Order: sequence, then C-alpha cells, then structure tokens
Amino acid sequence: MMSPSGVTSYDTGEPQNGTVVAEIAFDELIPAYRHELLLHCYRLLGSLTDAEDVLQETLLAAWRGLDGFQHRASVRSWLYRIATNRCLNALRDRGRRIPPEPRPPFQPPEPSRHGDVPWLQPYPDTLLEHVPDAEPGPEARYATREAIELAFVAALQRLPPRQAAALVLCDVLGYPLGAAAPMLDTTPTAVKGLLQRARTALGRHRGDARAEPPAPGSAQERHLVHRFAEAFTTDDIDTLVTLLTDDAWLAMPPAPHEYHGATAIAAFLRASAAWRADRRFELRPTRANGQPAFTWRLAGAVEPPAGVIVLTLTGDRLRGITRFHDDRLPRHFESSLADQAS
Repeated sequence: MMSPSGVTSYDTGEPQNGTVVAEIAFDELIPAYRHELLLHCYRLLGSLTDAEDVLQETLLAAWRGLDGFQHRASVRSWLYRIATNRCLNALRDRGRRIPPEPRPPFQPPEPSRHGDVPWLQPYPDTLLEHVPDAEPGPEARYATREAIELAFVAALQRLPPRQAAALVLCDVLGYPLGAAAPMLDTTPTAVKGLLQRARTALGRHRGDARAEPPAPGSAQERHLVHRFAEAFTTDDIDTLVTLLTDDAWLAMPPAPHEYHGATAIAAFLRASAAWRADRRFELRPTRANGQPAFTWRLAGAVEPPAGVIVLTLTGDRLRGITRFHDDRLPRHFESSLADQAS
C-alpha cells in the first residue's frame, strides 16, 4: 500500500538526536523494504497468501504511525518491528488458516504419517530476486540460502510463534539481543531465553545434518532434476526410486498425507499412475525457496496448472518431494528456467 502523492515521511538513516533529518515521500521509502518484509512475514507464517495479507496490514500500520516515529531506531528496524508484531497478532487472533484438504480421486495407500503444517506454501525465487543482497548482521547463524529453504520454513512453523520470531530476528537477520528486544516488546534477557529454546527445538525438528545440495544451476543439479522430471512424467517409478535417499519423503500440502521411505513413496505413485491410466503429468520448470521446482498439471489439460512441486536435494539424491495441491500458487511462478530441465 502506497501513500497519497506528496505525503511526507522520514529519512532512512540512523537517528540523530531524535530529530528528523530529512523528509521523503512515503511511496519512495517503502519499495526499498517491501520485498524483504514480505519474505520476513512468509518465514513467520509459512504461507505466501497470509504473508501478502499481513504485509498490507504492516504498511498500513506504518503509514498511520508515521507521526509517532521519532528515529529512535532505523526505518528498517522500525518496519521489522511492525511486521513482526503484525505476524504475531495474526497468529494469535486468527490462528493458522488451514486451507481445505483436497480429496484424492483414488484410494491412496495408508500414509506413513499425517503432516502438521498443511498451510505451508512455496516462495517463488522471482520474489527473492528483489530482496536486497545485504549481508546478515554479525549475530546471524544461518546463511541466506539455508534460511529460505522449504524445510527450514516448515520447521519454523512448529515453534511457538514468539520463539520463531526471536530466531528469525537474531539468527537469520542478525539483530543483536538488544535490538531484537524492542521489536518483541520485551527485554534482552527474555529474548535470550526465547532464542535458546527455539534453537533447541529447531535442531530437533530439522534432524541430522545432511550433505549439501548441489549449487543452484550447477550441472549436477540440472542432471538430477532432469532425471526426476523424465521419470516422473513417464511414470518410471523404478528409476525415480533410485534417485531417493533412504529417508526421503513425499508431502502434499494442504493434504496431510505424507509418505516416508522409498517403498511408501513408490506405493503412492503407483496408485496415482494406475488411476490416471495413460494420462501423464506435464511439468514446467521454475524455482521456489532457492530450490528446483515445477508447476504441474495433466498433459493436454486446458485448465491452469494444478499446483507446484518443490524438490529438496542432498548430495546427488532427492531427499524430499513436496507437491503442493493448490491451483492458486502457479500464478506466482514464472517458467523462466527452461534450460534447467534440458
């Protein structure tokens, strides 16, 4: 949301004796922060749809609160404080907005377990391109790439919201405890406690360390992604199974069904292939959460794509296939990586 033309706001510099050092049109200030605030809201909410809604609430609150901004903090910190609290308010007031569970048109095999983050959505890399390429602060523990991966965002959703907010502010964005405390309306000591509990819980949710994925766009990544796409679109399930790690998973948000291990994944894929008969999937390459991805639909269908598939790679294998069943998502993605599947 932009302000009316000519409305004054404040300089983006650090405070100078608590006075306003310059006046800038609000609609000139916000574009510098809009994309990184959207990413911040997405990390905390796990849903791009919800993040877009809360971003609009954040910008409206910032616009209305201009008169109360006294440059006791940088504009960036001020906006992050508003965005963080709007996210926490949304989680407290609305709870998690669970989308309707899709029903498979065939009888699937019994799932390995039921997922606990059905609201999870992917984040288009085309939006990441607009986030300023700034180094995280000295307190940051996570590299930029790791801090946007789908598994990391999903793990954040399993933390209590204030713990997740403390971890993102300190360990992802690199704010020191003293700077994060006013953003959470608490003390540095309280933030330290939230952070310690969040780090312990996050490590438990994320599991053991794994081999690094191939570099984005590398020959190794392209080769693995091409093999997956070829096997998936031809229902060559035996070949697909050879690409999986021993602990691989297949998840399908917002459906809660998850299949863990090659045997369980293969059973689901065979049931799907049997129901489709000769109808196969059509994939178009894109990227999400810094990972290779596809929009997908039945080949020859005139309808828009039915969802998005995001691949989690480790070493030279696939560790995760997350197939999002939501036809609202593909509009956010551009099929601009045609060479990735070649």
